[in-house]
Amino acid sequence: MKNIGFFILLIGFGLTIFTAFTIFTREKIVDIGKLEITRDKPHHLNWSPLIGIAIMGAGGAVLWYSYKQR
Repeated sequence: MKNIGFFILLIGFGLTIFTAFTIFTREKIVDIGKLEITRDKPHHLNWSPLIGIAIMGAGGAVLWYSYKQR
């Protein structure tokens, strides 16, 4: 249980520090026989740092609960 709480705490910390993520997909623009033109299209994923803080709170609660059960 302590390991799970620590892992959740680390995920929350990472989400607090890194608040954006970009994914690139390949999009076909022209396809004429052997001629193929593509472009990389970016997709941005953004989230609030408050989400990371809330997840860190949940991880801290799991850690606290696991130490309290001893």
